[in-house]
Amino acid sequence: MFLTDASLSSGDDGGGERGLLHTWRGYSCSVTPERLLLPGPVLQVALGTRHGVLLVEGGQVYSFGELPWKQSQVPEPAKPTLESVLSGQRVVAVAAGSFHSGAVTEDGGVHMWGDNSSGQCGLSGLSTVPNPTPVALVDSDTSPPQTVPVLELACGEQHTLALSVQREAWAWGSGCQLGLNVTVFPVWKPQKVEHLAGRYVLQVACGATHSLALVRCLGPQDNHRPPVDKCRQCNQLLYTMTDKEDHVIISDGHYCPLGVELTGDESRLEAPAPTQVLKTSPSEPVLPSYTSTSHSPKGAEPSDHSQDSEKEESALANGALPESDSDPSAQSAAGVALGVKSSPYPDEQAVRDYLKKLSDNTQAEAKTAGGLHTLLPSAGGLPSSTPSSTLNSLVASCASAVGERVASTYEALSLKKMMNFYLPSGAARSGVPAGLTGVAGDNTTERVRQEESTQAKKSSSTGDIREEEAEGLRRRLSLPGLLSQVSPRLLRKACRPRMRAVALTPLGGAVPEAQEVFPTLQTEVWSWGHGEQGQLGHGDNLARLQPLCIKSLNNKEVVRVAAGAHHSLALTSQSQVFSWGSNSSGQLGHMESPSTIPRLAKLSEGIRAWDISAGEKHSLLLADGDCFRPIIYYSGQQVKDGVEESQSKEPGQQEEREEEEERAGGYTQQPVLLPFCIDLGYVSNVFAGGQRCVALWDRNVMGLIASLHELAAAERKFYCKLCNIKTQIIRPLLELESLSAVLGPVALGLLQTLAGRFSLLCHLTGQHAASLTANLRRVREVKSLLVLDHASIFLDSYHEYCRAVGNFQVMGGFQTLTKPSLDFFGKSPELLKKLSECSEENPTMADLLVALFYLPTRHLDEYGRLLLKLATCFEVCSDDYQRLQDSCSRFEALALQLKRKRKDADYTFHFWKSFPGKMTDSLRKPHRRLICESSNKALTLQNAGRFSVNWFIVFNDALVHAQFSTHHVFPLATLWVEPIPEENTGIYGLKVITPEETFTLLASSPMEKTKWLRSINQAVDQALSGAGQDSASIGSGSGQKLEPPASRTASYTFYKDGRLKEATYEGRWLTGKPNGRGVLKWPDGRIYTGTFRNGLEDGFGEFLAPNKTLNKNDHYQGHWKDGKMHGLGTYRYASGEVYDGSFQDSMRHGHGMLRSGKLNTSSPSVFIGQWLNDKKTGYGVFDDITKGEKYMGMWQDHQRQGTGVVVTQFGLYYEGAFKDNKMMGTGVLLSEDDTTYEGEFSDDWTLNGKGVLTMPNSDYLEGSFNGEWGSGLKVAGSYFKPHLFDTDKDKTRAVKLGRLCVCAEDKWQAVFEECWSQLGCEAPGRGESLKAWENIAVALTTSRRHIQDSPEIMSRSHSRTLESLEFIPQHVGPITMERYHTIRLYLIKACDTPLHPLGRLVEALVAVYRMTYVGVGANRRLLPQAVNEIKSYLNRIFQIVRFLFPDLPEEGGLIPEPTTNQQDKTDQGSAAPLESPKPGRVVSSSALLLPVLLPRLYPPLFTLYALDKEREDDVYWDCVLRLNKQPDLALLAFLGVQQKFWPVSVSVPASKPAVGEKQQVLSSTKDACFASAVETLQQISTTFTPSDKLQVIQLTFEEITQEVQSLLKQDFLWSMDDLFPVFLYVVLRARIRNLGSEVSLIEDLMDPCVQHGEHGIMFTTLKACYYQIQHEKIT
Repeated sequence: MFLTDASLSSGDDGGGERGLLHTWRGYSCSVTPERLLLPGPVLQVALGTRHGVLLVEGGQVYSFGELPWKQSQVPEPAKPTLESVLSGQRVVAVAAGSFHSGAVTEDGGVHMWGDNSSGQCGLSGLSTVPNPTPVALVDSDTSPPQTVPVLELACGEQHTLALSVQREAWAWGSGCQLGLNVTVFPVWKPQKVEHLAGRYVLQVACGATHSLALVRCLGPQDNHRPPVDKCRQCNQLLYTMTDKEDHVIISDGHYCPLGVELTGDESRLEAPAPTQVLKTSPSEPVLPSYTSTSHSPKGAEPSDHSQDSEKEESALANGALPESDSDPSAQSAAGVALGVKSSPYPDEQAVRDYLKKLSDNTQAEAKTAGGLHTLLPSAGGLPSSTPSSTLNSLVASCASAVGERVASTYEALSLKKMMNFYLPSGAARSGVPAGLTGVAGDNTTERVRQEESTQAKKSSSTGDIREEEAEGLRRRLSLPGLLSQVSPRLLRKACRPRMRAVALTPLGGAVPEAQEVFPTLQTEVWSWGHGEQGQLGHGDNLARLQPLCIKSLNNKEVVRVAAGAHHSLALTSQSQVFSWGSNSSGQLGHMESPSTIPRLAKLSEGIRAWDISAGEKHSLLLADGDCFRPIIYYSGQQVKDGVEESQSKEPGQQEEREEEEERAGGYTQQPVLLPFCIDLGYVSNVFAGGQRCVALWDRNVMGLIASLHELAAAERKFYCKLCNIKTQIIRPLLELESLSAVLGPVALGLLQTLAGRFSLLCHLTGQHAASLTANLRRVREVKSLLVLDHASIFLDSYHEYCRAVGNFQVMGGFQTLTKPSLDFFGKSPELLKKLSECSEENPTMADLLVALFYLPTRHLDEYGRLLLKLATCFEVCSDDYQRLQDSCSRFEALALQLKRKRKDADYTFHFWKSFPGKMTDSLRKPHRRLICESSNKALTLQNAGRFSVNWFIVFNDALVHAQFSTHHVFPLATLWVEPIPEENTGIYGLKVITPEETFTLLASSPMEKTKWLRSINQAVDQALSGAGQDSASIGSGSGQKLEPPASRTASYTFYKDGRLKEATYEGRWLTGKPNGRGVLKWPDGRIYTGTFRNGLEDGFGEFLAPNKTLNKNDHYQGHWKDGKMHGLGTYRYASGEVYDGSFQDSMRHGHGMLRSGKLNTSSPSVFIGQWLNDKKTGYGVFDDITKGEKYMGMWQDHQRQGTGVVVTQFGLYYEGAFKDNKMMGTGVLLSEDDTTYEGEFSDDWTLNGKGVLTMPNSDYLEGSFNGEWGSGLKVAGSYFKPHLFDTDKDKTRAVKLGRLCVCAEDKWQAVFEECWSQLGCEAPGRGESLKAWENIAVALTTSRRHIQDSPEIMSRSHSRTLESLEFIPQHVGPITMERYHTIRLYLIKACDTPLHPLGRLVEALVAVYRMTYVGVGANRRLLPQAVNEIKSYLNRIFQIVRFLFPDLPEEGGLIPEPTTNQQDKTDQGSAAPLESPKPGRVVSSSALLLPVLLPRLYPPLFTLYALDKEREDDVYWDCVLRLNKQPDLALLAFLGVQQKFWPVSVSVPASKPAVGEKQQVLSSTKDACFASAVETLQQISTTFTPSDKLQVIQLTFEEITQEVQSLLKQDFLWSMDDLFPVFLYVVLRARIRNLGSEVSLIEDLMDPCVQHGEHGIMFTTLKACYYQIQHEKIT
């Protein structure tokens, strides 16, 4: 299978088209790659020192090379062999370490095999693992522990790293490169790298003895992770707090004693950073923003504890501090290493002495493992014998550096706390210079362990200086004045990283991620492990036990890392390669040797790398050249044939060999292009490992591969271009001092927006380039292209960007930028010219800038072209073709649109140049674009003066009418334009309508007229659809005539004098007038929300009017008409009064209720009645709750005027005349004890004039009276005692009440009038019933609609009632019994819902009735009025019913029975048992309407009856109680019941032994006889209407008859004499408390037609019983 295809001809070798593999070594011209043939396309290759692993499509894994761990030594080492153990699994990724391999399956499982001597396979007890064996990653933090699925693996020499699906790093094997907190190696069981926990790891890579991780910067999306408050290693709190005097010091500088700090960059003075000590490669200048950060010199500001070590770290990492390469001279006997070649500090010697003193104090010499430098003492790791004085001086000097305030508190703190406080972050701010790496600490173990400080973990995400300052403030908080303990919550808040909100400038590069699908560019590289060769990149050769962020790679947008044996590579999204570490064979691609910080590899201009890989001593780069075909660069050692075999395993010899090689010069000085890669086709990946190189490539199938490569290459090139513009032009311009002065605030804001938009676009492009590159490396397919799935993100970004450029251009920004640009870029703007690709000969600076900023929009055409090219690779009918074609057309359409927008911006800019200057300032707005203007006199104003100048300009948001010195702006959203028909007048006119003006414009020709009409209409249409979707600009010949809708939603502020001056309306419009729903706000705070018609409030609406004096609002909610309150509504006054009722012309008019004050305020009162023009006029009831008086009578102009009745809570009753709000004229006054006065009154309760005063015993005084009732009356008159000698005592002088009050028919007329008007009649009975039914239907449907909008108002049953009411019963034609029933049922339903006019009427009547007769109104003297009022209601409602059903007979009329045989008749009778069997049905209002009305009015009415009959009922009840003490037989005998009617035995309730058994009636039996009749009669109290009560009486009679008939065993006809005593017995036993009231109620409200029938007789019997019981003489 292993063939050498030397010629590399693309002849048919049967190897397929994709994933072809070639391998070679070295870089000389003679090298020819060999082809490995495999059964399918290769997806991934991993290379170890002498072996390799291949992943083939379908998930099979092959190994090749030397495989010493296999039991049977394979004779042909190079031939790929299938790892058959994995054949059942679907492998998705492979990895190879020096001598071991790993694979990841589809479900996230890990399999390892190969050398396991250091535990690198994660399997304990085996030195080698011959075949792939599963290894589980178990997360013990969860309960129960769960297995963690894995995404990818990386293998080193003695360790393995895994990246889990949760994006956490796991490690196992041996060495500090694991990054775990363990002392014992090997680590067999995979463990999480805790130091990276909580971060999002993107990729891991392993060198021989070091590890790299690519991590996403902590952004806003990571804030949801809970803050860690304990150290994961030593379980101490990370944040400590000390409360001392008036300061609380909060420190998060926790220092973990388990991992001792040895980072050189932690120990540094607060002295100015040396500006540049290092020589840096020219391709990577040190960023000025870092080196120029001036630290305050030591001691200058003692209290400056916001100084931040982070800042210094960044300065160091950028090369501001000297590298500490191992320098033997700096090694002192005690192993103290000063990694300083030439310290810039003056007191270097002093420091050495100080260190010497410190190191002499250590008990034993610290042993250093593997050449590691030793450490600064930490609080935990101090040798016991260190004299406290030294330490104290160290602490004290620390404290002084941090601030005098703190120093004052230091003695009070324990020493250990102090160390914990200040050592980690401020460690050697005292007198220990930078570069120092301390004294030995822990001498018990060989291995020195260390830990990166927590700060680095927190804040290494952003390189923005300002954010670091914020960090610094957070780091040490001193809170003055907090004596008490600070709550832990506050602490956590204080320590949470705070993002500074700064204006978005492209400087920070902190652009929000465009959704999660785009690859992130904001990354950090973390490294750990051995660093002898500088392969960690921290600027020194120290080892790191914990991952540490490489500061200098922050903001470099690293997208991929690779690790060789002792060197590291990082690839950025801008296609640059950074390299660091061992450079013994030139493998870094530059000449720094070795490099301890990342530097750029030297690639010639225009070469963009996009894949990297590193082997033992070489690096491979895959790059774009001039064409989009990938090329391969090699940098590193030349491999001679036969060298590999001689390579021995002894490290010593290896080093010698290296030196020889270097002398021989067998390595590259900088990356070399491999000539044969041109023949390889389209290379998608390169792999390096050991000394070998591998390339995977594809043939150009159907042109698809080439097109994908071209798309990716174009995007990478474009991104590099944008980055150049950003860094070389935009950033310098924005940083110019003079900028704000030159531009002014508006243009500066626009420029900053523009820069921000550019930055976003640039970032998006970078993300897209990264995703395209990843697509090439992996799948090479069209499906996952982001530009298809998320096209709208791209389109929006370009759209927004183009708008920002246009806005800046319109405001003349590019002209004003000319001067600063000339100053900055000089007179010869070569750079600008090159970047803007400007082709003109001598362009002006402004043109150059315009060209430069519009440059990105040209890329849209490129997208279109490349997507179309991709589409041609597919069948026309396929989905892929369709998607590509669609996206292509979207991009092309946008490109066209943006070209038009650029033209519009140009046109507008030139217009402003020519426009008279004074108006420019007020009219020139960034978003405003010119559409057309009438400077050529094409459009004039009709009837304009002879010399007036009228200039019309149409912008995309307004029509401007400019005159000589003034101008008026009409917003387009509220502009309507209609052509005026020409009709031979020869006038080409356009009528323009705006909310407050209408004018006519005359065009010079029909052509001009249509042009302007179309322009304005199109502009209006665009303004309405939102200016964002600017479609074709005018004159683009889009033939269709756009008619914007006459009805639209817009907002407008009125400016003319009048009711609406300065009010703002927002809502629906119809040709210039508010129409539909809207909100109108006046500047004084009045607000109307509701419907409008024709510019006025009309329909339902809410109105708020502020009351300045009370500082509260008046609030109206209800109906409007023509701008006035009209119809029903509720008005809540600021004073607390509430009016609920009818309005007309914004005045209270009609029936309404006014409540003033709550019950606990000064004057609570309620008025309900009729209003006329805002005044109480007509009949009304006024309840004065304070006085305890209720007035029922006539009003005029808020005054009681006419007849009326007053009752008080003390039982006084007055009826008579009122004048000017007083009792004046003739009246009758009764007090509780029936003392009565009839005569003249002059004021409230004041008698004045002739009258008669009658005592309760009928004595009376006649004469003239004077004085207030109840406080001594003056009387001149005669006293009479009428019954002194008369035996005829019954002829008492009873006063006839009710003559001087308002008659029932005159009450509540307004309520009935409203009902009639709702039915469409001007006056009662005048109108058409058809119209009335229409009105009912409308009322119901509108309220149904209202309820559907807010369903919670109504119950389900209610809405069902509504549905059934929408069906109108037949209301014409003769009335039969059947129709009579339909009508009855319809009325019951109609009166059940207030949405029906009848229901509304009933509701209003019930409300007024209760208002009248409840409370103080419950006075027995009011009973007759209450009864008459009900009768009047019945008549008046019946009138409405007869109006709706015209054929209903009038009161007392007959409905003929259907003439059928007797059988049907009895059925009819049982179905409607309310009627007496007569040949027809009498129609009466009470039969139809009482069942509806009376149940609602029953409580107040019955109370009045009970009060009226109180005395009689008491006498009756007394008697009932006495007689009921008798047993049954005694009572029957006493009442004189004939003995033949005495029951001998009664049936017993079924609960007794045998059902239906008879029980003998004994003399002692009680409450047993006629029991069923008694029970029936008791139900009279549970019924409401007289007809129901009569029904109960009838049933009682039937029960008695039944019982007697069973007794006599024969039919039986009653005579009154027999019946009466039996019935009397039943009445007594029924014990009905208010029988008198029941009797009176039936009598008053009984249906007249029943009086002489059967019911009438039965009722008379009951009444007789009642009187009999009262007068019963008990013997």
